[in-house]
Amino acid sequence: MELRSDSRSSSFSSLLFVAFLLFLCGLVSRTDSAQQPFRREPGHPHWHHSAFLDVRESVRSDVRRMLHSRAEVPFQVPLEVNIVLVGLNGDGGYRYSVDPQKLEEFLRASFSTHRPSCQETGEPLDIEHRVVYNIFPSGQPELIALEKAVKEAMVPAGTALEADFGRHLPAYDVEAIKVESAFNQLYSYIFDIDVGSGSAATADKPIPSAIFVVNFDKVRMDPKNTEIDLDSLMFAKLPELSDADKEKQEADYIYRYRYNGGGASQVWLASGRYVVIDLSAGPCTYGKIETEEGSVSPRTVPRIRNIVLPGNVSPVGHQSTHDIFSGQLAALVATTIEHVIAPDVRFETVDLATRVLVPIIVLQNHNRYNIMERGQNYSINIEEIESEVKKMIHHGQEVVIVGGAHPLHRHEKLAIAVSKAMRGHSLQETKKDGRFHVHTKTYLDGAILKEEMERSTDVLAAGLLDVSDPGLSNKYFLRQSWDDESEGSSDSIVKHRPLWSSYSSKLQKGKKKKAVKKKGDLYRTYGTRVIPVFILSLADVDPMLMMEDESLVWASSDVVIVLQHLNEKIPLSYVSETERQHAVPSQVQRHVLAGIASALGGVSAPYEKTSHAHERPITNWLWAAGCHPFGPFSNVSLISQMLQDVALRNTIYARVDSALRKIRETSEAVQNFASEYLKTPLGEPVKDKKNKTKTELWVEKFYKKTTTLPEPFPHELVERLEKYLDTVEEQLVDLSSLLYDHKLYDAHLNSSEILQTTMFTQQYVEHVLETERENMRCCKIEYKYTVGVKSYQTLVYGGILVAGFLVYFLVIFFSSPPSR
Repeated sequence: MELRSDSRSSSFSSLLFVAFLLFLCGLVSRTDSAQQPFRREPGHPHWHHSAFLDVRESVRSDVRRMLHSRAEVPFQVPLEVNIVLVGLNGDGGYRYSVDPQKLEEFLRASFSTHRPSCQETGEPLDIEHRVVYNIFPSGQPELIALEKAVKEAMVPAGTALEADFGRHLPAYDVEAIKVESAFNQLYSYIFDIDVGSGSAATADKPIPSAIFVVNFDKVRMDPKNTEIDLDSLMFAKLPELSDADKEKQEADYIYRYRYNGGGASQVWLASGRYVVIDLSAGPCTYGKIETEEGSVSPRTVPRIRNIVLPGNVSPVGHQSTHDIFSGQLAALVATTIEHVIAPDVRFETVDLATRVLVPIIVLQNHNRYNIMERGQNYSINIEEIESEVKKMIHHGQEVVIVGGAHPLHRHEKLAIAVSKAMRGHSLQETKKDGRFHVHTKTYLDGAILKEEMERSTDVLAAGLLDVSDPGLSNKYFLRQSWDDESEGSSDSIVKHRPLWSSYSSKLQKGKKKKAVKKKGDLYRTYGTRVIPVFILSLADVDPMLMMEDESLVWASSDVVIVLQHLNEKIPLSYVSETERQHAVPSQVQRHVLAGIASALGGVSAPYEKTSHAHERPITNWLWAAGCHPFGPFSNVSLISQMLQDVALRNTIYARVDSALRKIRETSEAVQNFASEYLKTPLGEPVKDKKNKTKTELWVEKFYKKTTTLPEPFPHELVERLEKYLDTVEEQLVDLSSLLYDHKLYDAHLNSSEILQTTMFTQQYVEHVLETERENMRCCKIEYKYTVGVKSYQTLVYGGILVAGFLVYFLVIFFSSPPSR
């Protein structure tokens, strides 16, 4: 018995010991996990995405006014902008704090709507964003983790000139790609969504777009100070700063970001769905030489130093206040929305293409090298281009990219067009001697090349398809006889028409004569869109040769032209800090991708925006750096996920904008018809006792049947039109909800249905109005041909002719003398 009791007590004590060890291990593991940044705990606040429920009725009201009363009200689409404040909660530089609620109220009051425009036409779209702001403060562990990542990525880059005092301070460059992983963790931590979750076209849940506004402590990040342990400060209480400490917060050094070695900046567009605004970096200066428009100066991005130490900024002093800082920050957010999150549409292309063919046609005047060969410094990678292009199209669409080289001398008209496109303009530049020097610079005019090259697109593209995959050639093109020649030159081909041009109204005035299909002609199959990319690989040309506006690419809505030659770097009239930017004419993959993004997705450069006051696009180089292929300050052949979403939305916006304009045209045609025929017998307009508008009069007559006015056209027309407008109203409200929820594939299908229904309804209304206009004419001439009358008249005329011959014979017979 004693042995049994001893064994039981020993086993019980061992169990207690094991339990105690497990408890300690769990406590240690919880302590370790609690000390990790970017870790979502059970009580972590969630990102809320439900603002559309608050504005749904307002959207419906605006849509009803727009459709039924022809009010000039744009289509309302809520746009959610998430702003994450890092280091602005009393834990960053200068221990400055921003009240998120006050900032949100200020943004809502000062920048509540945004209406994009089309840069090609200069007209605003019939779509207006109602901006919904969500502001999130980030915690101290995430701030310290970002500071650690930025500090580790700092690389010495000589010295830089301080903006206020003119001192030369040590400068450091931070490669933005290296710190992107830390910002990706912050994005996932805030929104509980992985940055690489895929395209928004196939996502089944809302995908947020974010603006990270960061305020780092430069003293903690000082690369010269190796004694600070940032890991120990993540969960520790930070000391307060005295006035003397605040004066040393700049730490006598400057750091700035470079995305893949591009231009230096303190704001940059990431490869994900967010942008970064670093208030403690820089200040940076970049823009175009001797041009004030769009240049970025040390005053472009607000600095907290001007608020905390207003008297010590410069000899004259800047009495900035917290309200001024809030206004500057709000203006910076507004600029980000206008240029990056919801920018203008470059080209408004309305089609319902299911297949997209992008032939990359290299026209070269030499045999020295071929840029299609891999492994060279001048080579282009078609697979990488195709991978990026597929991210800018909707689910269900097919993209094929083929490439090939053609000798330029075999295409006579293309060679002549290249020669004619050579232009020259004079430049006045200031040299080191301080004087203006005038010289002539040669460039290629893309508009002259466009017309001739798009004529040859189909023949060259079909040839490339035949070589790569003969089956695809029959899928994208229809031909009667490949060997038969059509009229005219072999380089000429029928220009591409919009896919819906065959559905245009037959009653439209001034319609063009329908083309007659001839032997040898090549036609694109229905649902096919071809965007050719012509790469002019030239040798023995001017070493400084570029295209217009100091670029190597020229793009329109259906043609992309890129210039390539093996010369040294070409100095541009753009400067970043004290360094002049250069163009590398031998490396054109970035420019090819930029042209395709503009032509296919309507993506505009982040530094361009349509100005209705100037009646032209204006530039703002603030967002010229980052993960995009546009402009002289970029150096990457990738498209950010945020710009990919912009490309997907642009195709939807183009269809909706076109549909809304057609609805207005249809309603105006009906009203004009009613105004023309809704008159008294004396020709005066019909007036109601209550002084109602013409629209209310004809709606009451034709739809509600509450008046006794004369009826100029059938009641079924207006009844059908009203039912159609009610259907479109529901579809537009649903479309606004889908766009807000980032369900772009469903929105793509919805917009396609709206466009098709609108076009068919417009044709039906025009047909009915034309028929009723014929019926309501006061008189008309009819030409009839009766068979009985014709036979009777024939007999009469025949009898008269026979009688005439008989009389003539008798007169001749009796008047002749008798023969002797």
